[in-house]
Amino acid sequence: QVQLVTSGGGLVQPGGSLRLSCAASGFTLDYYDIGWFRQAPGKEREGVSCISSSDGSTYYADSVKGRFTISRDSTKNTVYLRMDSLKPEDTAVYYCATARPWELVCSVWGAYDIWGQGTQVTVSS
Repeated sequence: QVQLVTSGGGLVQPGGSLRLSCAASGFTLDYYDIGWFRQAPGKEREGVSCISSSDGSTYYADSVKGRFTISRDSTKNTVYLRMDSLKPEDTAVYYCATARPWELVCSVWGAYDIWGQGTQVTVSS
């Protein structure tokens, strides 16, 4: 069964850190582009970061650049999103998703078609 399991969310104070995990079962993540998305209440889902399967290149939305880091651990078939210097506006449900590596860059958000279940991140004092 093809499945993505997202974990690592929680409540953190502004300026704090979290690491989200996206673990795959039933397929190998190395062969796919992996993206992290988030959706805040009342807002559309947005692509936050992604990592390419072909060359490991990464993308970050301007709102998280310099604070978030995406990485891949092939031995654990898992992709991580390290989030530092968190702000209240980072509060959202975070999802990971996969896309076949048919695009030139991993940030073609419409290409993502296998989704994890989401994990809540709340940044509040």
